Amino acid sequence: MTARASAVTLTPLLGFPEVRRGDDLVELVLKALQDNAIELVDGDILVVSSKIASKAMGLTAPLAERDSVVVAQTVRVVAERITPLGVTSIVETVAGPVMAAAGVDASNTAGDSIVLVLPDDPDAVAAQIRVGVRTAWEARSGTHLPLGVVLSDTAGRPWRIGQTDFALGAAGIQVVDDLRGSTDADGRLLQVTERCLADEIAAAADLVKGKSAGVPVAHIRGLSQYVHDSESTSDARTSGAETSGARGLVRTGPGDWFGLGQAEAVRTALGVEPGSAEASAAGIQSINAETVADRAGRALRVALLARPGASGQIDGDTIRLTATDEFTLGVAAARTEVALHGEGLASTLTRGDGTQPNAVIGFHQPA
Repeated sequence: MTARASAVTLTPLLGFPEVRRGDDLVELVLKALQDNAIELVDGDILVVSSKIASKAMGLTAPLAERDSVVVAQTVRVVAERITPLGVTSIVETVAGPVMAAAGVDASNTAGDSIVLVLPDDPDAVAAQIRVGVRTAWEARSGTHLPLGVVLSDTAGRPWRIGQTDFALGAAGIQVVDDLRGSTDADGRLLQVTERCLADEIAAAADLVKGKSAGVPVAHIRGLSQYVHDSESTSDARTSGAETSGARGLVRTGPGDWFGLGQAEAVRTALGVEPGSAEASAAGIQSINAETVADRAGRALRVALLARPGASGQIDGDTIRLTATDEFTLGVAAARTEVALHGEGLASTLTRGDGTQPNAVIGFHQPA
């Protein structure tokens, strides 16, 4: 549906205390609303940082166990790179979204030796906050209160520099405005446009809250047309994306055109999946500049991994392959050229000297 534009106000809930394990998040939100002189009305939305939900729920782990926690919170690895701090992975999380390090976060934890973990069911957490705040407000006011809640987190996005907030969980709001089948201002039929309202709301709220400001909750007024009164928090893939939780916003399966990073897609096609022992054995790309020889060496390891009967070595700007027979050589040569391409290197294949099945592959950085 397309609603008429209206004025929207974003108000930070200032003075929010440090949240600790076992705290009643609903009571803290109600107290912050009172302290900021905000009287809730029909159609208001609260955007709550997932970080304080994780704190209240006690979803912490020792910093020393961070790597194992990331693994435990990972459904699949999308991409991975070597960084100055170790291996950083982009993964599909148990919580739903694709995020760096499974959303395991060491910032603003109120402790130097712990990390925070995302809730397994962010939509349910958003629903609990919504029900708690609404029930208490209705008991005090005696009137029914349609209310929306977004549980927000921060992540980077493909093709864009920097991070922005998005809806990790949602309850009581229309998460998608599906404009397909309607027309634009010029009367042209819209065929693919679906506005992700939940993410737009989360990102807008972060303009008045955020990590550095120490403001974990924002109040939004003026978007009542997107607030509904349903109690359902079911998955959008079964109940329709427009009015269900945020998990259904995650694009997976055939609809995901970018299920792997560029390098990982090539390596997976060669049997080396990201996050696997084989990937570690072959070597992982670095975020820093690497030499052509380093990249070629990694390509060779990927190509020959679990390929008995074939071997290779780098000699300057060439790879010399040998094999026990012509068929094995052909397979190894083809895999090596593909792996080199995955490293961004051009290649030229020539026959060897004929003393045994062998080949020479020249490689270079394209101009």
